[in-house]
Amino acid sequence: MKRVLLIATAALLTALAVAAIQYNPADTELWEPVPAVVSAPPGQPPSDAIVLFDGRDLSAWTARDGTPAPWRAADGALVVEPGTGDLLSREKFCDVQLHLEWMVPEPDPTTTGQQRSNSGVFLQDRYEVQVLDSYQNPTYVNGQAASVYKQAPPLVNAMRPPTQWQTYDIIFTAPTFEGEQVVTPALVTVLHNGVLVQNHTELQGPTLFIGKPSYKAHGCAPIRLQDHRNPVYFRNIWVRPL
Repeated sequence: MKRVLLIATAALLTALAVAAIQYNPADTELWEPVPAVVSAPPGQPPSDAIVLFDGRDLSAWTARDGTPAPWRAADGALVVEPGTGDLLSREKFCDVQLHLEWMVPEPDPTTTGQQRSNSGVFLQDRYEVQVLDSYQNPTYVNGQAASVYKQAPPLVNAMRPPTQWQTYDIIFTAPTFEGEQVVTPALVTVLHNGVLVQNHTELQGPTLFIGKPSYKAHGCAPIRLQDHRNPVYFRNIWVRPL
Protein backbone atom coordinates (compact mmCIF):
# COMPACT_ATOMS: atom_id res chain seq x y z
CA MET A 1 0.00 0.00 0.00
CA LYS A 2 2.83 2.30 0.95
CA ARG A 3 4.56 1.57 -2.33
CA VAL A 4 1.37 2.35 -4.27
CA LEU A 5 1.06 5.74 -2.52
CA LEU A 6 4.68 6.57 -3.29
CA ILE A 7 4.18 5.70 -6.95
CA ALA A 8 1.00 7.80 -7.11
CA THR A 9 2.70 10.75 -5.43
CA ALA A 10 5.65 10.54 -7.79
CA ALA A 11 3.32 10.43 -10.79
CA LEU A 12 1.44 13.48 -9.53
CA LEU A 13 4.63 15.43 -8.97
CA THR A 14 5.81 14.52 -12.44
CA ALA A 15 2.51 15.66 -13.96
CA LEU A 16 2.69 18.96 -12.09
CA ALA A 17 6.27 19.49 -13.22
CA VAL A 18 5.30 18.84 -16.83
CA ALA A 19 2.31 21.21 -16.50
CA ALA A 20 4.55 23.89 -15.05
CA ILE A 21 6.80 23.60 -18.08
CA GLN A 22 3.96 23.49 -20.59
CA TYR A 23 1.81 26.17 -18.90
CA ASN A 24 4.18 28.82 -17.61
CA PRO A 25 2.23 31.84 -16.26
CA ALA A 26 4.62 34.12 -18.14
CA ASP A 27 3.31 32.74 -21.41
CA THR A 28 0.11 34.79 -21.01
CA GLU A 29 1.69 38.02 -19.73
CA LEU A 30 1.75 41.06 -22.05
CA TRP A 31 4.40 43.71 -21.39
CA GLU A 32 4.00 45.93 -24.42
CA PRO A 33 2.79 48.16 -25.84
CA VAL A 34 2.54 50.00 -22.53
CA PRO A 35 -0.71 52.05 -22.27
CA ALA A 36 -0.25 55.81 -22.26
CA VAL A 37 -0.75 57.52 -18.92
CA VAL A 38 -3.91 59.65 -18.79
CA SER A 39 -4.72 61.71 -15.71
CA ALA A 40 -8.40 62.10 -14.86
CA PRO A 41 -8.87 64.48 -11.90
CA PRO A 42 -12.35 64.38 -10.33
CA GLY A 43 -14.76 66.65 -12.18
CA GLN A 44 -12.18 67.55 -14.85
CA PRO A 45 -11.70 66.37 -18.44
CA PRO A 46 -9.11 63.62 -18.93
CA SER A 47 -5.69 64.94 -19.84
CA ASP A 48 -5.99 63.63 -23.42
CA ALA A 49 -9.47 65.06 -24.04
CA ILE A 50 -10.33 67.79 -26.54
CA VAL A 51 -12.35 70.39 -24.64
CA LEU A 52 -15.21 71.69 -26.78
CA PHE A 53 -16.69 74.01 -24.15
CA ASP A 54 -15.04 75.11 -20.91
CA GLY A 55 -17.73 77.48 -19.67
CA ARG A 56 -16.56 80.55 -21.57
CA ASP A 57 -15.02 79.89 -24.97
CA LEU A 58 -17.26 79.15 -27.98
CA SER A 59 -14.41 79.07 -30.50
CA ALA A 60 -14.65 75.28 -30.95
CA TRP A 61 -18.12 75.75 -32.51
CA THR A 62 -19.61 77.40 -35.59
CA ALA A 63 -22.99 77.92 -37.20
CA ARG A 64 -23.75 75.56 -40.07
CA ASP A 65 -22.53 78.15 -42.58
CA GLY A 66 -19.17 78.40 -40.83
CA THR A 67 -19.81 81.77 -39.19
CA PRO A 68 -19.15 82.23 -35.44
CA ALA A 69 -21.39 80.29 -33.04
CA PRO A 70 -24.65 82.22 -32.53
CA TRP A 71 -25.37 80.83 -29.05
CA ARG A 72 -24.06 82.51 -25.91
CA ALA A 73 -22.06 81.65 -22.81
CA ALA A 74 -23.62 82.64 -19.50
CA ASP A 75 -22.73 81.55 -15.94
CA GLY A 76 -20.50 78.77 -17.25
CA ALA A 77 -23.13 77.33 -19.59
CA LEU A 78 -23.57 77.23 -23.34
CA VAL A 79 -27.10 78.53 -23.87
CA VAL A 80 -29.27 77.76 -26.88
CA GLU A 81 -30.44 80.94 -28.60
CA PRO A 82 -33.78 79.73 -30.00
CA GLY A 83 -34.13 80.27 -33.71
CA THR A 84 -30.44 80.87 -34.46
CA GLY A 85 -29.71 77.34 -35.71
CA ASP A 86 -27.62 74.34 -34.72
CA LEU A 87 -23.97 74.43 -33.65
CA LEU A 88 -21.27 72.30 -35.29
CA SER A 89 -17.90 71.49 -33.78
CA ARG A 90 -15.07 72.87 -35.93
CA GLU A 91 -13.24 69.57 -35.63
CA LYS A 92 -14.49 66.39 -37.28
CA PHE A 93 -14.64 63.06 -35.45
CA CYS A 94 -15.17 59.35 -36.08
CA ASP A 95 -15.04 56.97 -33.05
CA VAL A 96 -15.32 58.98 -29.82
CA GLN A 97 -15.96 59.08 -26.13
CA LEU A 98 -18.11 62.17 -25.57
CA HIS A 99 -19.04 63.77 -22.25
CA LEU A 100 -21.46 66.63 -21.80
CA GLU A 101 -23.81 67.99 -19.19
CA TRP A 102 -27.15 69.63 -19.90
CA MET A 103 -30.00 71.26 -18.03
CA VAL A 104 -33.57 72.24 -18.81
CA PRO A 105 -35.44 75.07 -17.03
CA GLU A 106 -38.71 74.76 -15.15
CA PRO A 107 -41.27 73.87 -17.80
CA ASP A 108 -43.92 76.14 -19.18
CA PRO A 109 -47.10 74.38 -17.99
CA THR A 110 -48.62 74.82 -21.45
CA THR A 111 -45.90 72.72 -23.10
CA THR A 112 -45.87 68.92 -23.18
CA GLY A 113 -44.16 66.07 -24.97
CA GLN A 114 -41.61 67.04 -27.61
CA GLN A 115 -42.01 70.78 -27.01
CA ARG A 116 -40.60 70.62 -23.49
CA SER A 117 -36.95 71.73 -23.79
CA ASN A 118 -36.12 69.70 -26.87
CA SER A 119 -32.59 69.52 -28.26
CA GLY A 120 -30.19 66.81 -29.35
CA VAL A 121 -26.59 65.66 -29.61
CA PHE A 122 -25.67 64.46 -33.10
CA LEU A 123 -22.66 62.22 -33.60
CA GLN A 124 -21.02 62.75 -37.00
CA ASP A 125 -23.69 65.39 -37.71
CA ARG A 126 -26.17 62.53 -38.37
CA TYR A 127 -26.91 60.25 -35.43
CA GLU A 128 -28.96 61.84 -32.65
CA VAL A 129 -29.06 61.10 -28.95
CA GLN A 130 -32.15 62.97 -27.84
CA VAL A 131 -32.16 65.78 -25.28
CA LEU A 132 -35.58 66.46 -23.76
CA ASP A 133 -37.26 67.19 -20.45
CA SER A 134 -38.48 63.63 -19.85
CA TYR A 135 -39.21 64.14 -16.16
CA GLN A 136 -42.90 63.28 -15.69
CA ASN A 137 -43.48 64.21 -19.32
CA PRO A 138 -44.95 61.37 -21.42
CA THR A 139 -44.00 61.17 -25.09
CA TYR A 140 -43.17 58.44 -27.60
CA VAL A 141 -40.44 56.34 -26.01
CA ASN A 142 -38.01 56.50 -28.92
CA GLY A 143 -38.18 60.28 -28.62
CA GLN A 144 -37.61 60.74 -24.89
CA ALA A 145 -34.31 61.79 -23.32
CA ALA A 146 -31.39 59.40 -24.04
CA SER A 147 -33.20 57.69 -26.88
CA VAL A 148 -31.51 57.22 -30.22
CA TYR A 149 -34.12 59.46 -31.77
CA LYS A 150 -36.85 57.57 -33.67
CA GLN A 151 -34.79 54.35 -33.39
CA ALA A 152 -34.10 53.04 -29.88
CA PRO A 153 -35.77 53.94 -26.55
CA PRO A 154 -33.53 54.16 -23.48
CA LEU A 155 -33.44 51.06 -21.28
CA VAL A 156 -34.72 53.17 -18.36
CA ASN A 157 -35.71 56.80 -17.74
CA ALA A 158 -32.86 58.26 -15.65
CA MET A 159 -34.04 61.87 -15.97
CA ARG A 160 -33.54 64.25 -13.04
CA PRO A 161 -36.04 67.07 -12.42
CA PRO A 162 -35.77 70.36 -14.34
CA THR A 163 -33.10 72.84 -13.15
CA GLN A 164 -30.81 69.93 -12.18
CA TRP A 165 -27.82 69.14 -14.36
CA GLN A 166 -27.94 65.92 -16.38
CA THR A 167 -24.87 64.07 -17.68
CA TYR A 168 -24.37 62.09 -20.86
CA ASP A 169 -21.37 59.84 -21.38
CA ILE A 170 -21.48 58.48 -24.91
CA ILE A 171 -19.26 55.88 -26.58
CA PHE A 172 -19.75 56.03 -30.33
CA THR A 173 -18.34 53.68 -32.97
CA ALA A 174 -18.63 55.14 -36.45
CA PRO A 175 -19.97 53.04 -39.33
CA THR A 176 -17.57 51.75 -41.97
CA PHE A 177 -18.15 51.55 -45.70
CA GLU A 178 -16.82 49.91 -48.84
CA GLY A 179 -17.76 52.28 -51.60
CA GLU A 180 -21.39 53.16 -50.94
CA GLN A 181 -22.13 49.94 -49.03
CA VAL A 182 -22.16 49.87 -45.23
CA VAL A 183 -19.85 47.18 -43.85
CA THR A 184 -20.34 47.73 -40.12
CA PRO A 185 -23.16 49.90 -38.70
CA ALA A 186 -22.75 52.67 -36.17
CA LEU A 187 -22.89 51.60 -32.52
CA VAL A 188 -23.62 53.72 -29.46
CA THR A 189 -23.48 53.21 -25.70
CA VAL A 190 -24.96 55.93 -23.47
CA LEU A 191 -24.86 56.49 -19.73
CA HIS A 192 -27.42 59.04 -18.53
CA ASN A 193 -26.56 60.34 -15.06
CA GLY A 194 -24.30 57.31 -14.65
CA VAL A 195 -27.05 54.85 -15.60
CA LEU A 196 -26.61 52.62 -18.67
CA VAL A 197 -29.47 53.49 -21.04
CA GLN A 198 -28.11 52.45 -24.47
CA ASN A 199 -26.03 49.26 -24.44
CA HIS A 200 -23.99 48.85 -27.65
CA THR A 201 -27.08 49.87 -29.62
CA GLU A 202 -26.85 49.28 -33.38
CA LEU A 203 -28.03 52.26 -35.43
CA GLN A 204 -30.15 51.67 -38.49
CA GLY A 205 -28.81 54.78 -40.22
CA PRO A 206 -28.85 58.56 -39.77
CA THR A 207 -31.61 60.17 -37.72
CA LEU A 208 -34.78 60.99 -39.65
CA PHE A 209 -37.95 62.69 -38.43
CA ILE A 210 -40.07 60.92 -41.04
CA GLY A 211 -39.42 57.55 -42.64
CA LYS A 212 -36.98 54.72 -42.09
CA PRO A 213 -33.25 55.45 -42.06
CA SER A 214 -30.66 53.99 -44.42
CA TYR A 215 -26.94 54.51 -44.65
CA LYS A 216 -25.05 56.62 -47.17
CA ALA A 217 -21.27 56.49 -47.16
CA HIS A 218 -19.50 59.30 -45.30
CA GLY A 219 -16.33 60.07 -43.39
CA CYS A 220 -15.56 61.76 -40.09
CA ALA A 221 -17.88 64.69 -39.35
CA PRO A 222 -18.63 67.30 -36.65
CA ILE A 223 -20.54 66.87 -33.44
CA ARG A 224 -23.76 68.88 -33.66
CA LEU A 225 -25.90 70.46 -30.94
CA GLN A 226 -29.49 71.09 -31.97
CA ASP A 227 -31.48 74.30 -31.77
CA HIS A 228 -35.08 73.07 -31.53
CA ARG A 229 -36.27 76.57 -30.57
CA ASN A 230 -36.41 75.56 -26.89
CA PRO A 231 -34.30 76.74 -23.94
CA VAL A 232 -31.54 74.24 -23.04
CA TYR A 233 -28.17 74.71 -21.32
CA PHE A 234 -24.92 72.76 -21.87
CA ARG A 235 -21.61 72.67 -20.02
CA ASN A 236 -18.41 70.59 -19.56
CA ILE A 237 -18.29 69.29 -23.13
CA TRP A 238 -15.24 67.24 -24.01
CA VAL A 239 -14.38 64.45 -26.41
CA ARG A 240 -11.72 61.75 -26.71
CA PRO A 241 -11.10 60.35 -30.20
CA LEU A 242 -10.84 56.55 -29.95
